[in-house]
Amino acid sequence: MSRAWAEMTWEEVRDAEPRRTVAILPIGAVEAHGPHLPLGTDVVIAEAMARAGADLLEERGVRTLVLPSAAYTAAPFGAAFPGTISVSGETVTALLLDVARALTGQGFQGLAIANAHLDPEHVRAVEDAAARAREEGLLAFVFPDVSKKPWAPRLGEEFRSGACHAGRYEGSVVLAERPELVRERERASLPANPASLSRAIRAGARTFVEAGGPRAYFGWPADATAEEGRATVSLLGAILAEAVAEALSGRGSGAAT
Repeated sequence: MSRAWAEMTWEEVRDAEPRRTVAILPIGAVEAHGPHLPLGTDVVIAEAMARAGADLLEERGVRTLVLPSAAYTAAPFGAAFPGTISVSGETVTALLLDVARALTGQGFQGLAIANAHLDPEHVRAVEDAAARAREEGLLAFVFPDVSKKPWAPRLGEEFRSGACHAGRYEGSVVLAERPELVRERERASLPANPASLSRAIRAGARTFVEAGGPRAYFGWPADATAEEGRATVSLLGAILAEAVAEALSGRGSGAAT
C-alpha cells in the first residue's frame, strides 16, 4: 500500500493504525530561486526529505504516511520577484494548527514537518504552530529547524556559510530529484555569489536584493551535482527521522524538536 496520503482511500487511512503512525508534511514555498531553478524548488527538496525520512522511520518500526505538500507560505524575501507567492505568517500558523487538530482528532501519533524553506517569517510561523500545539495538548508536533544546531553543521560548507539559496546545496538536490526542471545552461554559467544570506538577515536585510542577491540566488550554483544532491537528501531524511524518534521517546510533551 502506498504511504502517500493523497493516493490512499479513506478506508486505507482508517486501517493504517493512526495511533502508531506519524504523518509527515513536506513544506516549501513558491519562490524565486535564481534564473536556473524552478519556483517550486523548496517543495522538491521537502518532498525528498519526507520520503527519505519516512523510509528510515519505517526501518525503525515507526509507521508513516506522507501528506500532500504545503506550497504556500510566508516568503517576503522573494516577494518582489515575479512568480513568488507569499502569504502571512499568521495564515501559515493557522493552517498548520488546523492540520494538527484534524490529525489529533483522527488519533494520529505525530505530525512531522519536512521543511525546506528558511525565510525567518516562515520559520517563526511553524515554531508558533508547534508551541500552540503543545499548549492545546495535540499530537506530537515535530519540527527540526535545519538552520540551527544540532542539524545545520551536518549540511555542508555552503549551507553553513549562509550563502545557500539556489546555490550548490539546493541545486544539487533538484539535479538529483528533478533534473528536467534545472535550466542547465544558466546554472553552469552563473558566477558564484558568496554573500551570506544568514548574516545579512542578522544585519537587518528584509529582501534578497538587500541581502546581496539581485537575481535571487546565493552560493555556488555551478558547482552543484546530482551526487551531492543524493547525499544531501539522505542527510535530510536522517535529520527528520532522528527528530521524530527523539520526540516520540518523550511522547508526553508533544514537543517540537
